[in-house]
Amino acid sequence: MAIDPGLRRLALRTLLAAFAGTTAPDWAARLLTEGLAGHTLFGTNIAEPAQVGLLTAGLRTVRRDVLLAIDEEGGDVTRLAHRTGSPYPGNAALGAVDDPDLTRTVYAAIGADLAAVGINLDLAPTADVNTADDNPIIGTRSFGADPARVARHTAAAVAGLQSTGVAACAKHFPGHGATTADSHRELPTVDASPARLRQRDLPPFAAAIAAGTQAIMTAHIRVPTLTGAGPATFSPAALTGLLRGEYGFRGAVITDALEMKGAAQAAGGIGEAAVLALAAGADLLCIGARVSPELVERVAAEIVAGLGDGRLTLRRLEEAAERTAALAAWTQRPVTPAGHDPELGYAAARRALRVEGSPAGLTDPLVVQLQASPSIAEGRVPWGLGPHLDGTEQVSVVAAESSPAGLAARAGSRPIVVVGRHTHRAEATRTLIETLAARHDVAVVEMGWPGSWRPAGVRAFITTYGASHANGRAAAEALGLTAKS
Repeated sequence: MAIDPGLRRLALRTLLAAFAGTTAPDWAARLLTEGLAGHTLFGTNIAEPAQVGLLTAGLRTVRRDVLLAIDEEGGDVTRLAHRTGSPYPGNAALGAVDDPDLTRTVYAAIGADLAAVGINLDLAPTADVNTADDNPIIGTRSFGADPARVARHTAAAVAGLQSTGVAACAKHFPGHGATTADSHRELPTVDASPARLRQRDLPPFAAAIAAGTQAIMTAHIRVPTLTGAGPATFSPAALTGLLRGEYGFRGAVITDALEMKGAAQAAGGIGEAAVLALAAGADLLCIGARVSPELVERVAAEIVAGLGDGRLTLRRLEEAAERTAALAAWTQRPVTPAGHDPELGYAAARRALRVEGSPAGLTDPLVVQLQASPSIAEGRVPWGLGPHLDGTEQVSVVAAESSPAGLAARAGSRPIVVVGRHTHRAEATRTLIETLAARHDVAVVEMGWPGSWRPAGVRAFITTYGASHANGRAAAEALGLTAKS
């Protein structure tokens, strides 16, 4: 059944779609003429800067105020540099340095890179306080485990990004850092009282608001004392009562991707999730990465149906569209980003590096990279020391399938450098490293979220606080290995 064209256009004004490929399909441009708020770009849309600039320029000729969003956090979550790894360290490394001026400068450089290719909305920074060491989805995306530290760096990141004319979006409200589940795969639960949330999880969002962030992203997490049985994305108490009422946020509330199981499964579908999110107080809805014109139409139709059956009021939908339009208008201000040193990120990564023990004398090692599955947020981005080694032998292994004796035989008289992410989490990884260290000179490079475990017998333990291209280069230099730029 055909829907009212005016209501359809109003619904489209609250949606961020996406498309595959390095050129925009006809439907992606057509929907912009019909009201669609914009598109999110992913790694599949990125080949090289000139191509991205042409892509965004083409979309902007269709409608000047289109929102073009991306997840460009630096560190482990990068779209612009998904083929090589980011030239900037991520939040954990910046938090380890704990220099807000550096964080502001790095985020201004990220913003300048985005502005140069026509992207005007960065779904960053991550403002979550990572208090769960085994958090499977936040980890090195966080500035740390201390709320005050995360708050000051979140504010600095917002200021840096927005100085370039790129809108910031602090995420994931009211805080995804205490979870041990991934909301891409399920609906995580955070058992915390409102007082605990205000003390531990919410200070960075208050800091982002004070810094003028143009947007805040919702989390598909359940906090029973606040959201009841559903996720924060569907919670009027979280979005309207807490974020708008208590914290006074007046910008755009953006949802995390509604295709994620923490939202779609909880609602019974993406369209139903869209209605619940809008009714709760969200303004701009990320549909997800796997988007078709048919899906956009189904979501728009469900929003209009929600107006008809009372799940959603017309005034709430109009308010959401108005806030999204205000966000787009903010990005239209003329701003000329300052230039930045291309070595900025590498210098920052060196400052973040922590070396325990001594790597001196570990010449001509066998580098053993432990394979690690990326999170859905990260995607398959190259990591490790490999791009920075010149003539040093490297092997890639699965810890649980590896023979310490076989690796020791391969190394011979050479030392071994083990490179991994979250090495403390798996018994097989811990056993492999300590068995090797009992018979060999071994150094460990930890490129994930560091735990408290330190393997017995190792010569050096190097923590990078992330696995970006910049982090890898800093570690290779610290080991005295020949590094390529």
